[in-house]
Amino acid sequence: MTQAIEVRDLRRRYGGPRGFEAVKGISFDVAHGELFALLGTNGAGKTSTMEIVEGLDRPSGGTVRLLGQDPYRDRATVRPRIGVMLQDAGFPADLTVAETARMWAGTLPGPRPVPEALELAGIGHRAGVRVKQLSGGERRRLDLALALLGRPEVLFLDEPTTGLDPESRRNTWRVIRDLLVAGTTVLLTTHYLDEAQALADRLAIMHTGTVVTTGTVAQVVSAYPARISFSASIGTDIPDLPGSPTITRDGAAVVIKTDALQATLSALLRWADDHALPLHDLDARSASLEEAFLTIAGGTR
Repeated sequence: MTQAIEVRDLRRRYGGPRGFEAVKGISFDVAHGELFALLGTNGAGKTSTMEIVEGLDRPSGGTVRLLGQDPYRDRATVRPRIGVMLQDAGFPADLTVAETARMWAGTLPGPRPVPEALELAGIGHRAGVRVKQLSGGERRRLDLALALLGRPEVLFLDEPTTGLDPESRRNTWRVIRDLLVAGTTVLLTTHYLDEAQALADRLAIMHTGTVVTTGTVAQVVSAYPARISFSASIGTDIPDLPGSPTITRDGAAVVIKTDALQATLSALLRWADDHALPLHDLDARSASLEEAFLTIAGGTR
């Protein structure tokens, strides 16, 4: 088996044949030991995709294989081999953290020791505290601890660091990296683009139920232009510049998109110097994952 997850022409429709199609024939693979990030705005189809791959829902069309099996039909076989961190697990509020973990461990074959899982997720110091007394970030750490209890081969992380402070986010990233080194496969959804950039081996960006682009961060970003922005006097004529740039203006604000940042910027600065023209609020940056994401989310590609 070369792939831990195989998704082919996956579709999910709600409300029958005339209903809403949330996922419109997407395909992707996730290799063993790889972290694959699924990105997209709200309503892009990420959650529907995750639920089907996890075996929580049946696809309307296409096929999914998780560890070589159908995750819905073979759920009893697949479930002990995976860990799932949902956005909101809904645990009993009056149980303590340790009681909640012991309850969950009782459903698993060969779980980690509860204290080990709690420490791994950074919540061990709150073991005796009731769930209802936890902060939002602490609940996320408890969710992660429970997802790790079963020593999963494949780990599903749905917005794992929402509500965490910066230090806790970094600690969670460290845990995830350690799991990857140990051979765990991770399918991640996140709204934090820096998180995807820091962790993902590969990623896909979804929009309105389709996968618009997929690949490594570098591959995805390379398809988008660099950006130069500044303010100049209204009516200033911008010269022809190398790099086949596109130039847009809104009053004094100028935005240049180019595939050759250094050449375009050098020519722009020479022209500005030759004409003693100040370029206020000058900003030049290479293409970024944020640029790719916002372009796709805006429907301009």
